[in-house]
Amino acid sequence: MILLALLLRLLAVASLAVFAVAAWLLWSWYDAWHIAETLGFAGPSSATLWWGAGLILFSLLGRFPVLALLGRGGTTSSDRRAEGVDVPGADGAVLNVEIEGADRGPILLFTHGWGLSARIWAEARADLGARFGLVFWDLPGLGRSGRPTAGYSIEGFAEDLHAVIDSLPEDRPIILVGHSIGGMTVQTFCARHPELLNRRVAAIVLENTTHTNPLETTAFSHVLRPLQPVIELALKLDMVLSPALWVMNWQAWLSGSTHLAARLVGFGTRPTREQLDRTARLITKNSPAVQARGNLAMLRWSITDELPRIDVPALVFVGGRDLITRDHAGEAIAAALPQGRLVRVEEAGHMGPVEKAAFYNEQIGDFAEFVHLLRSRAPTPSRRSFLSPDADLAPPARPDDEPGRRDAPAIRTQPAARLN
Repeated sequence: MILLALLLRLLAVASLAVFAVAAWLLWSWYDAWHIAETLGFAGPSSATLWWGAGLILFSLLGRFPVLALLGRGGTTSSDRRAEGVDVPGADGAVLNVEIEGADRGPILLFTHGWGLSARIWAEARADLGARFGLVFWDLPGLGRSGRPTAGYSIEGFAEDLHAVIDSLPEDRPIILVGHSIGGMTVQTFCARHPELLNRRVAAIVLENTTHTNPLETTAFSHVLRPLQPVIELALKLDMVLSPALWVMNWQAWLSGSTHLAARLVGFGTRPTREQLDRTARLITKNSPAVQARGNLAMLRWSITDELPRIDVPALVFVGGRDLITRDHAGEAIAAALPQGRLVRVEEAGHMGPVEKAAFYNEQIGDFAEFVHLLRSRAPTPSRRSFLSPDADLAPPARPDDEPGRRDAPAIRTQPAARLN
């Protein structure tokens, strides 16, 4: 999430500047008042005091009016977390893994986006837990998971995902769900372990993700791509200044600057206040050094040439308003995957799985049931194509599906009537 990281840094600096100006105004007023009191002169204007006090209050409490303006009301799912278990990761990290949901049928294994944690999946827990087994894990260095000893790389995350899969029951099919860097991790895992596809791993779901260096597929890529050396230098500086940046990030969260950045580039519509605050809080809690290392890893990654060899049923979501990962990235993934199907959600931003969770989770649930039914009727599922007419089964019907296109990826769009 390079674009979000850049905007967050700019607004955090601006927020800190406002705090500094407020402190200077208060000190100036106090100094002038002290001199006037000592010499018997008239005191300074109270305007300086009020401006300074107002800016200080906004710097420490601005989150509340910002949330009121940028978010909407409404009921939201609890972001509670289940009791996790520790799983040794392939790169030296101790991974926190949560297992819940139904005790039979497919298991949906969720991998979150960078800078977040498994807490982001609150809506998926509520919507899908009664029908499927659910597994959530924190990427190394984020949430409850420990930091890796072997460094940060997408390939390392993929092997950590492998370790999580190995810790799960072998008698239940697994569907991998990955958002953003989670989708990059899922693609890398599939490319590195094709022997597990259509056997241990029944299908994959990729949400608002890319297949190459994110600077190639983000908004303003024509500006950001040539600046990659500068961006890499800035990320390395973040590692050195991490303790100071952590304090600055919390001040930006208090002022609402983090919420503003998350709303501008993370969401395509007006999220609930809880969803916006949850996203901003998770971004703030995690170490700036860890986030910088993960962002660097993304800049050195590509899976484009491997996509045609990932032969497993795949559902690929793109957001029409996604600035962090433009929709052409997901379109390219769906077109290159042998069994890829594209789901377009026109009003979704990068945090589509949160802001449009009802639609995303409905599609995932239908897809999981279809894949499970297909596997139960196919004696050799690895030889059956998800898109092939001889698969005997059709995906759940949708009024917006294009008829007669079972031999090619189908593009679905969220109907306007279903928008919140």
